[in-house]
Order: sequence, then structure tokens, then C-alpha cells
Amino acid sequence: LALNPWDVVLCVSGTIISCENAVVVVVIFHSPAFRAPMFLLIGSLATADLLAGLGLILHFAFVYFIPSEVVSLLTMGLLVTSFIASVSSLLAITIDRYLSLYNALTYYSERTVTRTYLMLILTWGASICYGLLPIMGWNCLKEPSACSIVKPLKKNHLIILSVSFFMVFAVMLQLYVQICRLICHHAHQIAIQRHFMATSHYVTTRKGIATLAIVLGTFASCWLPFAIYCLLGDHSYPALYTYATLLPATYNSMINPIIYAFRNQEIQRVLWTVCCGCLSSTVPFCSYSPSDV
Repeated sequence: LALNPWDVVLCVSGTIISCENAVVVVVIFHSPAFRAPMFLLIGSLATADLLAGLGLILHFAFVYFIPSEVVSLLTMGLLVTSFIASVSSLLAITIDRYLSLYNALTYYSERTVTRTYLMLILTWGASICYGLLPIMGWNCLKEPSACSIVKPLKKNHLIILSVSFFMVFAVMLQLYVQICRLICHHAHQIAIQRHFMATSHYVTTRKGIATLAIVLGTFASCWLPFAIYCLLGDHSYPALYTYATLLPATYNSMINPIIYAFRNQEIQRVLWTVCCGCLSSTVPFCSYSPSDV
């Protein structure tokens, strides 16, 4: 095959994604300190994005160096699994953030740990089952007219994924609206109790809402173009349109570690300690709420 520049860009993106998320996975799962529910969910997100990056690399390698239908189905199944797990992990993190504010007094309990494990099991169970569908026969290799914009996935396959994405996005949007209301309410209560000025309440509220807007805006801008095109596009459309909408979706896996992991002060402390020994390992470990992550 002639080398497609878009495939090269996706492969390079996959390499960056893999390196970023590998660091997060190693830090979270290697350190016993990161066993709180919020860190488990961040670890799940990083694992999903790591698999997405590896899937992009493997897809490039097998398409150009080891062409095989079976291998193509396997790599596509890996990509489907990883992207579903990534979006589902983002939903789980959003739910966890909302509950940490809504049930602040009971959040740090065994119930929260059980709920977190349940969300992880559902996330990865559904992702793996759906990712196995192409290799189990739900593909368009023998029926090209049924292909979607992403071969060898069927059109119906991709429509289900797109509709599921819009449902997840709608739930996340609703939860973030509720989180914004809780932030405004909490900031107002704190301002009254501590006799803060109104400007201080305004600054605190604006900062919290701006952070949530960045999180949700990044997710929407990365995924919405591809999700919309999956519903409207057809296998006969130019491949350029698929690449142009798929590339931003992969960037979400590149941005996630920055938003959810590298901004966290505890993870920063461990990274600085490991990389250059700038900070002492005896620095006390503080547990922040999910809304700080």
C-alpha cells in the first residue's frame, strides 16, 4: 500500500498517547497511596487511552507491514474496546465527582469503594463485549455495501456506538450542570460562614465553572464531529472526511492525562520525586476530593 500521511499522523498520535498514559498507569497502579476510588477511575481512563494509543500503532503496523483480515479485525476490536472504555471512564469520573459533592458526608465510605468497583466492572465488561463483535462476525468484509465510514465495522455497528455516545454526553452534560449548581451553592455558603466579600464568592464560583466548562468543552469538541459524521456518513464518502473527524477524537486520549492526572498535586509530587528527586518522599500525602482532580 502507498503510505497515507493521515495514517502516519494517527500512528504518531498513538505513540504520544501511549507514552503519556503509560506514565499515569505506572504511577497510579505502582503506588499503594493511589487506591482511593477517584484514582482508580483515573487509572481506568489512562488504561483505556493507553490501549487506544497502542491500537493506533498496531493498526498502522499491520496495515502496511502484515496485512491480514484477522489481524485487522483484532486491532479494530481493540480500538473499539479502548475508545468505549475511555468514554465510559469519563462518565464514571463525572458521576464520582457529582456524588462527592452531593453526598459529601458519606462519600468516604465502603459504599463508595463498592460503587467504584461496580462502575469499573460494567465499563470494561461492556467495552470488551462490544469490541469482540467484529472478530465474532459482525463485520462487513463479506458485504462491502454494509460497511460504515470505518471499515470493517458495519453501519449499524457504528450507529449504535454514536447513539450511545450522545446518550453518555447528555448524561455528562446534565451532571455537570448539577455540579455547577452545587459549586455555586457551596461557595455561597462558605462566603456567608466566613464573612467573605461578594467578589471572593464570585471568583471562586467562576473558577469552578470555568474548569468544568473546559473539561466538558474539550470532550465535546474532540468527539462530537466524529459522532455526528458516523450517523451521517457512508462508506462511499471520501476517506478524508473520516480521517479529519477521527483525528480530533484521538486527541481526547492525548488531552485526558493533562486534565485528569497531571493537574493533580499528588500525582505531580510523585512524578517530580521520581524524575529528579526534587521533593522528599516524606512529604505528607493528602487526599483531595474528586472535584479537585
